[in-house]
This record gives sequence, structure tokens and C-alpha cells, in this order.
Amino acid sequence: MATLEAVSPGFQFRSPCPAKIRRTAGVSRTFVRANRRLTVKTVKCSLLGERVEEEVSRPPPFTEEENTLINALIGVQGRGRSASPAQLREAEQAVQKLEDTKGVPDPTGSSLIEGRWQLMFTTRPGTASPIQRTFVGVDSFSVFQEVSLRSEDPRVSNIVKFSDAIGELKVEAAASIKGGKRILFQFDRAAFSLNFLPFKVPYPVPFRLLGDEAKGWLDTTYLSESGNIRISRGNKGTTFVLQKVTDPRQRLLSTISSSGVREAVDEFISLNRISSEGELPLLEGEWLMLWSSNEVTESWMENAAKGLMGKQIVRPNGGMKFLVDLFFGLKFSMTGKYEKSGMNTYDVVMDDAAIVAGPYGVPSEMTTKFTIELL
Repeated sequence: MATLEAVSPGFQFRSPCPAKIRRTAGVSRTFVRANRRLTVKTVKCSLLGERVEEEVSRPPPFTEEENTLINALIGVQGRGRSASPAQLREAEQAVQKLEDTKGVPDPTGSSLIEGRWQLMFTTRPGTASPIQRTFVGVDSFSVFQEVSLRSEDPRVSNIVKFSDAIGELKVEAAASIKGGKRILFQFDRAAFSLNFLPFKVPYPVPFRLLGDEAKGWLDTTYLSESGNIRISRGNKGTTFVLQKVTDPRQRLLSTISSSGVREAVDEFISLNRISSEGELPLLEGEWLMLWSSNEVTESWMENAAKGLMGKQIVRPNGGMKFLVDLFFGLKFSMTGKYEKSGMNTYDVVMDDAAIVAGPYGVPSEMTTKFTIELL
């Protein structure tokens, strides 16, 4: 009997703070508040054409400890530059836990270290190289590191991709290996590759005149056995978290800061599509609005009344509240009720609005009715 395997990503939200996408009255909205489970469907076909389907559990691309780090990085802006002290502590604890698990014993001797890595987080984005100080904290740019240690010309390159339309900056360094963890490097060339120009523009840094300032080292303190996550520490005390394969939540949230959001939302939904028999709960807690597909220009009050701004707070026993920070301590508040109306749909009536300043509020007669569909 021959065996054919078809991989079917079946992702389930299992974290107390998943990313969630909702559609409200035709408007898709993305909120942040997920470990992934990969389901593989094995189809066995006999020579007689009989077809039997079996579901086999396969390990996800990230271990439990790696998912802990990924969850700690969800919502951290500027790859760490804008992180709060609590977010930094959580990320650094997750990094330390992974480093304690060791991973691949001699990462510089492994082929898994080769290739292009995307920078997801750094502990000190403002204190290292000029490329970090200028570009790393900008969410709309993608930052990569290319490692090629087995070629005739071993190199480590840092790449800032501005966008598909504009192009990228590539800073290259000659590299060598010292021991099982350390890469020695010396920057020697750099250039902008701009899509609207037929030639490269040199990066205005005289590496030859910098001497030792152009040199450094990078220790790989953790390399996952899957080759998907790498943690490195540099000679200036900076910690880097890099990934080859990024979690769909990370791709979606990073895309929200740039362009192509609708396409990223569609991809995320298709990867996380639940079966027709499953239901998604409208989880309680505070949800922060990140993006809305609504393109109609309306007043801020109309948008706030529809939950298209600020926070959406889901309370127990069918209660819901919208809260928007205005200015000088003023807030817009609107409360109402929701009730389940169908498979993953909820009818919402918001009818108690006010402009609030501390313990005082000025009521406003507004009523908004809509339906939320959890995607």
C-alpha cells in the first residue's frame, strides 16, 4: 500500500493572549491579545483505489520553550527599542531559558546556521552598529542577517529591506570561525540596491579607515535543532533573536506596521481556518485595535462608537465596552451588551456613551448595533 501525505496546517489558539481577527458588519478588524498545532493528514491509497485517511500529530516548527519566546515578542515594537521594562524582562527570561537548553552543540559547525535570518528582537538597538541605530527600531523595515561560512569567501551580511518597491541596504563583512560558537567578522563593503536605479549606491562609511571599529564577533548561544531560531550575543553586549521561519502571528503583526495588511490577514485566516464543527469563543479581556479594513472617512466619534479605535473590553455575562484615549485625560467610553447569534457570530448593541474625565462624565445619546464574526 502506497502512502501519500498532505500537510494541512490546523492552528489553534491556546495562549491566554492570542491574536484574533474579527469581522464587524463587513469590516475586518485585527486585535492582539498562539501556540500552533500542526495536523498532518495521511492518505493511504491501495492499488485498488481504496482511500483511507488518518490524522497524525507532528511536532510544530517551534518547541514549547521557543513558543514562550515568540509569545514574549508578540506586540513588542521596534524590535525591542520601544519595549517596556516588563516586556524586556519577559523576553530576556525566555532568551535565558532557551540558552540553558543548549540547542545544537556547535552551531558554527552546523549547516543549520547558513542562510538568511530575520531579526525579530534585540536588547540594545541604539548602542551597536550604525545600521542598528538608524534602521533596526523602524518596524516598517525588515532586517535580515545572511550567514555564509562554507563558501570560498566566508561572509556575514546585515540587510535592511525598505520595501519591495524601494530596495535594500546590504552591509557585508568577511567572516571566520573561532571555536564552536564564535564568528569573527570585519566589515569591508556596503551598498544600497535601489529598484529605481540601474546601479548600486555605495554606503558612505570608510571601513578601511575605521580599523578595529569595523571588527567584531558574534557568539551563537542557541541554535534550534529545527534551524528556525537563533540567539546570538555580540561583542558590544547586544543580544539578537533571529528566525528563519516566522510564526504567522509575527508576520501578520509586522505587516500591520507596513503595507499589504489585507493580504497578510487573508493568509493568516487561511492558515488558521477552523473546521465547520469548531467554535471560537469571544474571549474576555482587553483587546487593542491594530488595524481596520474600513476605508470610509468618518468622524472620530462614529469610529469610536463602532469599536474602530482604542480598546475593546469584553466582560463576563455579555458585557462590552469601548474605550478611546482622547487628550488631556479625556476618554470616550461606550458600553453595551453582546449575545451569541450563530456559529462564531455575536450581535452587539452599544447604547451608553460618555466623554469621561476622571470620575466625571458627560453622557451622549448614541446607539450602535452590529454583528461580530470571529474569523
